[in-house]
Amino acid sequence: MQAEIDRQLNIIKENTVNLISEEELSAKIKNSLSLNKPLIVKFGADPTAPDIHLGHTVVLNKLRQFQELGHVVHFIIGDFTAAIGDPSGKSETRKPLSREQVLANSKTYQEQIFKVLDRDKTEIIFNSKWFDTMNFRDVIQLSAKYSVARMLERDDFSKRYKSGQSISIVEFLYPLIQGYDSVMLKSDIELGGTDQTFNLLVGRDLQREYGQKEQVIITMPILEGTDGVQKMSKSLGNYIGITESPKDIFGKIMSISDDLMLRYYRLLTTRTTSEIDIMESDMKSGKLHPMKLKIALAKEIVARFHSQDDAQSAENEFVSVFSKGNLPDDIKIIKVADLNLSDGKIKAVTLLYDIGLTSSTSDSRRMIQQGAVECNGEKVTDINALIVPENEMILKVGKRRFAKIVSD
Repeated sequence: MQAEIDRQLNIIKENTVNLISEEELSAKIKNSLSLNKPLIVKFGADPTAPDIHLGHTVVLNKLRQFQELGHVVHFIIGDFTAAIGDPSGKSETRKPLSREQVLANSKTYQEQIFKVLDRDKTEIIFNSKWFDTMNFRDVIQLSAKYSVARMLERDDFSKRYKSGQSISIVEFLYPLIQGYDSVMLKSDIELGGTDQTFNLLVGRDLQREYGQKEQVIITMPILEGTDGVQKMSKSLGNYIGITESPKDIFGKIMSISDDLMLRYYRLLTTRTTSEIDIMESDMKSGKLHPMKLKIALAKEIVARFHSQDDAQSAENEFVSVFSKGNLPDDIKIIKVADLNLSDGKIKAVTLLYDIGLTSSTSDSRRMIQQGAVECNGEKVTDINALIVPENEMILKVGKRRFAKIVSD
């Protein structure tokens, strides 16, 4: 039995940041094997946006490992908590969502998570199941389980308090609400990103207060976006969505730095640390070209969320467009007559957004400032630039996004 316990521990510990605690986890695995009873592994997600990106899959991959080891995932959809707002890792309150937005996003989450998780070993649970039935007395009793001083130990709360920024009582309730989910599920293990460490620990505290065995806490690294600096986020425009087209996923991965590529290999693939260490050594010594590794990574990720054929097609197009300097076969065609012109002109930031090459006008400005925008092969460097659209004009944003303007 000890050999199996050690095997599971080694797999689970791979690429984790915090494990609280290994001794408790070992005991839980031993008990699971003895009773032939799977562990309950909890993960909660507030459906604040409709799409899942590669950053989300870092934790999902670890959950899948637990499933392959014979355990069960309780995937909590925070339809109740999404309407409150969790500022974890942020400097201000997150805006609450309407019930309609939450339900719409929840539906998308359920469709997308099974691109990673085993449906047969996943139980989807909405935390409104118990919170919608609580009365004010219940809320007060729950609040009595934790002190304000303990809440202010949370880094983002502490910073906001010291700087005189507002912190609502509702925000203090959020960690208690998330922790109470663990009580209701009697979870054995809870996973989350490093920005959720405090909230996960509150779950341990509450389980102890309610006479339960404390859950083991496992935190996973935060994945940087394509810029290699900031956390992957749709609002920052540095994300790779798992439902994006094969071409877009492939192109975005090919745009990342060599160092970030290795980090993606560690956090997004099933390769072991030793395998990636050898890969890194071979790359730095010149035995392996970074481009070859990056193509292999891009194909692996595209194949995972689409198919092997899609991955091969995406590689073929990438080689054609970016290595040979060709335009993509499916280049977006925009008619001049469909543009909202003023005296035959239009602001570059507006044009890029209107024709779908950027996600917003602020994204347009950011891309121009980064030198990533070209018009007929010439860089656009002025965020206030005006463009006169003409027949056969080619617009390019970054390395992957193209559009052609035609007169009719």
